[in-house]
Amino acid sequence: MRAHALPFLAALAMAAIGPAFAQSTGEPAPADDGVQPGDGISLGEPVQDDGGIGAPYVREEFGDWDLRCVRTEGGNDPCQLYQLLEDQGGNAVAEISVFPLPENQQAEAGATIVTPLETLLTEQLTLTVDSGQAKRYPFTFCTQIGCIARIGLLPEEVDQFRRGASAIIRIVPAAAADQQVTLDVSLSGFTAGFNAVQESNEAATEN
Repeated sequence: MRAHALPFLAALAMAAIGPAFAQSTGEPAPADDGVQPGDGISLGEPVQDDGGIGAPYVREEFGDWDLRCVRTEGGNDPCQLYQLLEDQGGNAVAEISVFPLPENQQAEAGATIVTPLETLLTEQLTLTVDSGQAKRYPFTFCTQIGCIARIGLLPEEVDQFRRGASAIIRIVPAAAADQQVTLDVSLSGFTAGFNAVQESNEAATEN
């Protein structure tokens, strides 16, 4: 569709500037009302690129995790732990973000896991920490960026993340329902990173 749209847009642009070109290639138009050549042309001004409100940025790194925050107007930026997940060939396949939840809830932390659109949703997503008990989670919805599972982690499961060496996420591709894609989630740096997220978000809430 884009290949077909470009000539159309180019035609619109040419139609818009056509009269100007017709003027410039013909006899000079007489000046009127004191308008001088170059009037109305902006030379622009420098703009400081600060990322802008709502822009994500990496504040700090903890092992294999990034402390990724979102810039806010007041400076109380909410943060999450983030890790990009690759397959055995080094190809970026999925991503996981972990964040603390408010107190007095059954789950201590939440996690958002994004997988490719070609994931077989009915097979759901399986998460295992080290050699512990595997748990299966449903997908919540899909967008243009992928299919998303939003899960809750109980206090004992957060402790497993703190003590563990790695977690494993398993998904099933829609094109090969008899196969699994296994993704390793490194837990190196998780404890320090999760503590930093908690402190950062608590400070943001207090302010």
